[in-house]
Amino acid sequence: MSARFFSMSVFSRIQQPVKWGRHYWWLSALIWLMVVAPAQAALEMRVAIEEEASKVKVGSSTNAIVRNGAGQVLGELAGMNGFSAELRGKFVAINRWQAGQIWIEPTGDGYIYINDRWYRGRTLLVPTGKGITAVNYVDLEKYLYSVLGAEMDGGWPLEALKAQAVAARSYALHERGAGTNGLYDVGDNQGWQVYKGVETESPGTYAAVDTTAGQVLTHNGEIILAAFHSSSGGHTENVEDVWEQPLPYLRGVPDDDRGTPGYEWTKTFSRAELSRLISGVGNVVSMTPERTTPTGRIITMKVVGDAGTRSMSGDALRDTLGLRSSRFKVNPQAGQQPSKGNSKPVPTAFVIQGYGFGHGIGLSQWGAYNMARRGVPYQSILAHYYQGATLATIQVE
Repeated sequence: MSARFFSMSVFSRIQQPVKWGRHYWWLSALIWLMVVAPAQAALEMRVAIEEEASKVKVGSSTNAIVRNGAGQVLGELAGMNGFSAELRGKFVAINRWQAGQIWIEPTGDGYIYINDRWYRGRTLLVPTGKGITAVNYVDLEKYLYSVLGAEMDGGWPLEALKAQAVAARSYALHERGAGTNGLYDVGDNQGWQVYKGVETESPGTYAAVDTTAGQVLTHNGEIILAAFHSSSGGHTENVEDVWEQPLPYLRGVPDDDRGTPGYEWTKTFSRAELSRLISGVGNVVSMTPERTTPTGRIITMKVVGDAGTRSMSGDALRDTLGLRSSRFKVNPQAGQQPSKGNSKPVPTAFVIQGYGFGHGIGLSQWGAYNMARRGVPYQSILAHYYQGATLATIQVE
């Protein structure tokens, strides 16, 4: 089914909130819950599990039907056996069959095996580039059973899990509707949203997904880019301050993530270590922010060394130095080693004081955790992090 062939039945617009202390509550929440309708039909997500791999291990918990790309039956794989799919010229080869594309479809309620994990749904093996791409076709709601457990702990407060379920469903369908890749809708790692198959499912993820079935966030009738992250360090970001495109529903808001694991952190680098990691400047002498967001997240940083100067983005520094976020300050530690041509002491170490974990846009998972622990319902959590969004239910045509 095409990503564009679905409609949304808007059943509850985010209400004007009533302030009770620091929380936002809907007066109509009880009525809203009574009229929520489930999704009308199943909708498959296409998730890339492996891309251009030289070999892909596959199997099924039950006997599995093997088909070619045209849907013709090639044969059957015995359940609970492992097989290796390989590239053979322009074809995918598995067991005694080969074809331009190969489907593996478990019978009954079987699970599919791809490399080292079990998944729901079925698998398409396609030759791409110099290898094989394995795409898991899985029902959207069952896909979310896994995503929730990979992105949050299934034992977290239910209202936090429900907020994550709506955000993850919205994100998945936004990417599916964008249609930028003809082979799959999303990947399975942090560049998208994490998906690890049945191993991350739990009673908590089942309850959160099932009780919010079909619910998404929309703005002007379109499903939003429901970005989320682990924690912001006290305040989320306006999207255009970190990424390029301004979006009215991704506004910076106070984040109640204080006291959580990602709220505040430090990392110390010796001068030699930092100079080795940051190339092109020689021995690092100083690091000074050039541009920051209003909360202090680094957009660009000027790095000065005894052999040159360069400007680095906050994201590049985060990746290079293995930091939790780009919201940080650099505190040089005084030393006695002079730099070339300069008798002044230069730092022997740099202490990075950071806040938050992730890009800081949209829903903060640890903020949602704290709000849920205080009894805030998931609708209010979503309203806080996605300003002006609308809660809707999807209908598949």
